[in-house]
Amino acid sequence: MARLRLVLAGIGLTVGCQALIRRLLLRQFRHSVDSLNRGDYRPLLDGFADDAVLHFNDAPHRWAGEHRGRDQIEIFLQDFVAAGLQGEIREFWTSGPPWALTAVARFDDHATGAGGEELYSNQTMIMVRTRWGKVTEQRDFYVDTGRMIDFDRKLTEMGIDSVR
Repeated sequence: MARLRLVLAGIGLTVGCQALIRRLLLRQFRHSVDSLNRGDYRPLLDGFADDAVLHFNDAPHRWAGEHRGRDQIEIFLQDFVAAGLQGEIREFWTSGPPWALTAVARFDDHATGAGGEELYSNQTMIMVRTRWGKVTEQRDFYVDTGRMIDFDRKLTEMGIDSVR
């Protein structure tokens, strides 16, 4: 009976720690996205490991491809901010221990023109793998990748070029 109590206590502690880790990560991620929405990408960039890789869908737009290392990820984030994109975390899930955690978020993003018209809107699933709290890999999956191509074309027509 004592052994069963210890096992149950261990399970309870594990579940409680997972819930706490999830809440802390969600809070940190929301803070980073709020900063990104204000034009400051640095809190989000600080969450990436030096050797991180950001995989983005391969299509004819400025964000396409594989971005290796913090320098390339910074350029990606600069393009995100320059485009006037705004995002919001809708849902968030985590799995695994802190030294090898996987997180998945539903992230909706949009951009509005100077006259208040909607230039772009999309839904994304972001999968992130971490190592001791630093992102080592990120993969973004969009509901409609064609919207990004159209948005990139609109940005070019408006004279907003890629940072690259």
